[in-house]
Amino acid sequence: MSPAKRRDRVHGLYAIADTSVLAPDQLMSAVQQAIAGGARVIQFRDKGNNSALRLQQALALAGLCRKNDLVFIINDDAALAKAVGADGVHLGRDDPGIKGARELLGSQALIGVSCYNEIGRARDASRDGADYVAFGSFYPSNIKPDAVRASTELLHQASEELDLPVVAIGGITPENGAELVAAGADALAVITGVFTADDISQAAKQYATLFE
Repeated sequence: MSPAKRRDRVHGLYAIADTSVLAPDQLMSAVQQAIAGGARVIQFRDKGNNSALRLQQALALAGLCRKNDLVFIINDDAALAKAVGADGVHLGRDDPGIKGARELLGSQALIGVSCYNEIGRARDASRDGADYVAFGSFYPSNIKPDAVRASTELLHQASEELDLPVVAIGGITPENGAELVAAGADALAVITGVFTADDISQAAKQYATLFE
């Protein structure tokens, strides 16, 4: 996939639908509202142990994203991404590597890699065929309170050095997100700032406008 196509697909509000903050009966409606507000990428993140429910939810979200011509990413699980026809998978430090995910999902899949605060890990991911890299946490996060802290200088460096979209994550608000976009973030990955808001669509719109 060309760098330009990657940047077109991984850009703007990257809304992470996390089942730790969204109950099963809230999930679809919440994601629909985020899409209405301008989310460009949806990631499904489920750390639970109900595999049947996970598959059901992932299938429903995959269909919703296809209907709206949005990128749909599965967190951690390349096999689930393949099973539901997702656009790709996001891999963390403890997940199987890029090579295995690429073999399973094919050349057109989007494979993202968490790089925390490590430019070396991002370089390795780029060399190994990742389609985007994510850094963070940039600010305190309730989802991962013990996460390492990344700097805006890291975003500058990565956006200058790597020919890949760069995603920022961790405690991002519409107010502090502007600084990250200015520093080189192609996308802002957000969980609670969108999905715990009283008005999800309006919250999503506040992030989406940072890219206009």
